[in-house]
Amino acid sequence: MGTRIKIAYIGGGSKQWARVFMSDLAVAENLSGEIALYDIDMEAAARNAKIGGYINNDPRTRSKFEYNLCERLEDALDGADFVVISILPGTFGEMRSDVHTPEKYGIYQSVGDTVGPGGVLRAMRTVPIYEGFAAKIRDICPDAWVINFTNPMSICTKVLYDVFPGIKAFGCCHEVFHAQEFLTCVLKEIKGIKVTRSEIYTDACGINHFTWITEAKYRDIDLLSLLPEFIDRFYEEGYFEREGEDRFAFRTDPFAYGNKVKLDLYRKYGVLAAAGDRHLAEFMPNLWYLKDHDTVRAWQFGLTTVDFRENQQTELIAESIEMAEGRMEFPVVSSGEEAVDLMKALMGFKTVVSNVNMPNLGQMPQMPLGSIVETNCVFSNGQVKPVVSKPLPVTVANLVYRNCANIDAAYEGIKERDLNKIYAAFANQPLCNTLTMGQSMELFGEMCFNTREYLDEYFELEGFFGK
Repeated sequence: MGTRIKIAYIGGGSKQWARVFMSDLAVAENLSGEIALYDIDMEAAARNAKIGGYINNDPRTRSKFEYNLCERLEDALDGADFVVISILPGTFGEMRSDVHTPEKYGIYQSVGDTVGPGGVLRAMRTVPIYEGFAAKIRDICPDAWVINFTNPMSICTKVLYDVFPGIKAFGCCHEVFHAQEFLTCVLKEIKGIKVTRSEIYTDACGINHFTWITEAKYRDIDLLSLLPEFIDRFYEEGYFEREGEDRFAFRTDPFAYGNKVKLDLYRKYGVLAAAGDRHLAEFMPNLWYLKDHDTVRAWQFGLTTVDFRENQQTELIAESIEMAEGRMEFPVVSSGEEAVDLMKALMGFKTVVSNVNMPNLGQMPQMPLGSIVETNCVFSNGQVKPVVSKPLPVTVANLVYRNCANIDAAYEGIKERDLNKIYAAFANQPLCNTLTMGQSMELFGEMCFNTREYLDEYFELEGFFGK
């Protein structure tokens, strides 16, 4: 039977992350219970519930769950032991403005969901939604553990703690896992030793999507010391690290990259940036890696267009329909993500050390207290204890601090519904470095009015912009 738990999944109609989570739960040992699926798209949630039924009948499944639809958030949260949040704040229409409107001003974004102009506008839509989630969790299931997957990760996690200081929440991101995979490739190429990422120790710290590895070891081998030789061999041609994929996948796959940005930053600063190049580029001045299409191609990553995302979603919906109707097999396999392992550690099954996003209580002394930082944490028997990270070089700490301060400033402005404060954080984005103040205000206004359907309830756009 296994330990029974209730999981409230907010965004239970997810076309991608829900599948990953459901599969990881299925292959876990000694669990059972209920997954309450809540989503504004009930049709999508219903498909996931049907897929859950097929998962339960799969011979590879070790832990079975009841998948129940909830039309009200309150019903999903009632009695929950864990709350998982994975939503898209807005539609692809809003994302299209976030990502592509700045291009008219010479600003290119490879992702557009964390920092830069797109990250600020996405945060403006997300914060009010998360304020509601946090209040409901506080009132209905205050003892539940809350796992956030939604971007912008730092601001989402900050809202949860600000509205409900007693919340037990953390943000999960897989970017450091990919850096660990990259380091297994370094070890294989330089030393001829093949290992899995779980066999590598890393000390990681920073902010989400801008995390840095200050120490990396396999047994007694210092992996960072191998990077100069690896750079000499592979810097120019690129090296995508995903197991089972072509290391030149960045030439055709808009989500892949050649790690050239990561290695360039290592050359500059002597520590390894942990996120993928598409994210890293957005935290740096816009002329460094995102000046134009030719620059992006030269750095061996891509600009993920909203057209591509829309086409991908269409394909994922089609797959979900086929799976829900039993015409396509659902792959019940471990994804390599750690959310379920972290849940089991919190339930006392084991102890796990992993990187997650939480308020800074001193685990990262170079960043402001209370800011959301990403460091290693120890998960064990109902507790999450942040691990004090090794200090970053001052030059890197300054880069991280600027972006961290921008995130905090943007959040304070959104919380107070103060467009002046939000604009100040918008104009100070490294990707906006080449804009005049007049241009940055014009772009901010255009992006706000493009997405006003989600903003008018909370912000006085007409009064601020004088329209």
